[in-house]
Amino acid sequence: MKAVFIAFDQAHYHNIIDILDRLSCRGFTSWQQVNGRGSDTGEPHYGTHAWPSLASAMMVMVEDRRLDALLQRLSELDAERPKLGLRAFSWDITRSI
Repeated sequence: MKAVFIAFDQAHYHNIIDILDRLSCRGFTSWQQVNGRGSDTGEPHYGTHAWPSLASAMMVMVEDRRLDALLQRLSELDAERPKLGLRAFSWDITRSI
């Protein structure tokens, strides 16, 4: 099992849900309004007058065999609209209840 943390511009939300549905990735938790700034490029998402956009975040639990397809689809979505911002990170889940 893998955990995938996705940080993204709110405009990507429904597209990400669609990707999860198409790949049969069911388990996730999302946070609708988070603040942040990318490490390389892109504008901050602070929800302020100067930087009005906000980000969202999602933690997705996926079977190992679905990880590569999920990351590939997320990468393609980011490439379609690179100025919005989308990053995904994965790690192993060693135990769950």
